[in-house]
Amino acid sequence: MSEDNFQYSNNGAGRQRKIYSISELTAEIKSLIEDSFPFVWLSGEISNFRIPASGHYYFTLKDNASQISAVMFRGQQRQLKFEPEDGMSVTAMGRLSVYEPRGTYQIILEYLEPSGIGALQIAFEKLKRRLAAEGCFDDAFKKPIPFLPKSISVITSPSGAVIHDILKTVNRRFANCRIQVIPVNVQGPGSDADIVAALELLNARNEAEVAILARGGGSLEDLQAFNTESVARAIFASTIPIISAIGHETDYTIADFVADLRAPTPTAAAELAVPEIANLQRRCHDLLIRLQTNFLHYFDRLNLKLTEFSKRLVNPRRKLEDYRLHLDDLCARMQRILLFRVRREREQVVFWQNRLNANTPRELLVKANQKLEQINENIFKSLLISNHSRKIHIRELSATLTALNPLAILARGYSVTRTIPDAAVVKNSQNVALDQNLEVMLAKGLLICRVKGKVDHGKKDF
Repeated sequence: MSEDNFQYSNNGAGRQRKIYSISELTAEIKSLIEDSFPFVWLSGEISNFRIPASGHYYFTLKDNASQISAVMFRGQQRQLKFEPEDGMSVTAMGRLSVYEPRGTYQIILEYLEPSGIGALQIAFEKLKRRLAAEGCFDDAFKKPIPFLPKSISVITSPSGAVIHDILKTVNRRFANCRIQVIPVNVQGPGSDADIVAALELLNARNEAEVAILARGGGSLEDLQAFNTESVARAIFASTIPIISAIGHETDYTIADFVADLRAPTPTAAAELAVPEIANLQRRCHDLLIRLQTNFLHYFDRLNLKLTEFSKRLVNPRRKLEDYRLHLDDLCARMQRILLFRVRREREQVVFWQNRLNANTPRELLVKANQKLEQINENIFKSLLISNHSRKIHIRELSATLTALNPLAILARGYSVTRTIPDAAVVKNSQNVALDQNLEVMLAKGLLICRVKGKVDHGKKDF
């Protein structure tokens, strides 16, 4: 045990072992395992598979020598495309964890697939990237599907339900279409070579206008023949357009990417290959009605134009008379225009002559004298008005000065009392003393008085 698991005492005389609780030890082991193995891939065999009321998957993954508990929660089960069961060999990916209440370790799975699917998926993606880089999936190389093919070849298994669905759909939509069936094995060893031979035979005979390559649904292993390079290159090299209808709607194969058109199901492929005869008949009927209607409208327009042109055709003599009348009218109009123009030019001459006469030096001198006399008269009137206004203003100012003159106030019986000898105006009886001499200024003359008594707010002082 390392020194980290020992603890020195306070006095340093000895050291003590650290004693873990079960929870502490389990927590450290849990942290160590989960940090060291965040995600791992495992392969093994399922055993003890069970689904409790919670809906989670609980089982054991084992090989010849060991086993590990595994759990897959309900949220990750949506990605599964198969039902796990006891004895099934699988490849799994998940994270290691420790279940602390029991002290056991387990793997919590994020992904689960049957053994072998992973290799097939890797090969599928690798071939897909290589063919895409070569341009085998480009739309520029896609051949157009004929609108109404006379002959259709179906490359599929003759014993499956696919051929019956295609034949039933084609006969229902367009029974007059000729169908050739090229039987092949669509699953198992050698099926890819069988499909390649069928495509080569299709192009060698060159009797069909379009071909349908179809099979029913299945696992990735079941569809492996359609994910081979030989089948993809045979489809790409075909001069006849190929419609792929392989597996279910969610299944995609290499053949789907190379084909000229992909259908989600074999029935949909048949619907894409031939139109529905009822729709064609209805469309032909609609086009016939539109054609008839357009012809009727066209003939009606022609009749209207013919009637209009017929009305415009007249006798040549009458046409000449109309032209003669029009010519007379033009001559009269031209004569009126000329007379009007001569009269207007004459008026212009008279106008300019009058302007010249009005602007001669004699006329200009007369007008200048008249203007000078008018200016002199205006100046004289302005001086008279200004003189009168100033006299009125002087009288108003004199009246104002007279009203404000202190002598005028004294003339109305008022007087000004001042002290002797400093001549201060007496405004308050408190400012003078008894027997003090005062000077009383009247409108005419002065009075020298002596104070015999005074009254201040009703209080008398003698």
